Amino acid sequence: MTPESRVPNPESREASVPEFRVHRPVEVRFRDCDPMGHVNNAVYLTYLELARFAYWEAADIGRLAGEVSYIIARVEIDFRSPATTGQVLDVAIAVTGLGRTSFSMGYEIRDEDGRLVAAAKSVQAAYDYAAGKTVPLSDAIKQRIREFEGRDL
Repeated sequence: MTPESRVPNPESREASVPEFRVHRPVEVRFRDCDPMGHVNNAVYLTYLELARFAYWEAADIGRLAGEVSYIIARVEIDFRSPATTGQVLDVAIAVTGLGRTSFSMGYEIRDEDGRLVAAAKSVQAAYDYAAGKTVPLSDAIKQRIREFEGRDL
């Protein structure tokens, strides 16, 4: 693993870690938990998905997306502490990079006390299902993300 591919330690709040513009509250449900009583690792992918939808809506990107679909190319999650039934978690999300056909997102999941539960990152690729291949991100979407994030990516 290269240093560039590691999720920055959110506890340290390095200068390179972006501010999170979107926060999605998620209540931990009984069905989210495993026999040990904490959220099962696979459920965190659903929490990240909820945050991505919230981001898309908050940034008003849906109307620009048109016929382009997106696929998840990569997800990495660092589990830091357990979450349990009844907690309300804050899933924070930001776009951390833009490529020709893809964009990366960073996440933090914290409990009500601000304790870090998980840190994650994902890479999404614009994808044409009919052609079966990735396609370039539109300039309009890239510009809208930059404007929403308030910084160059």
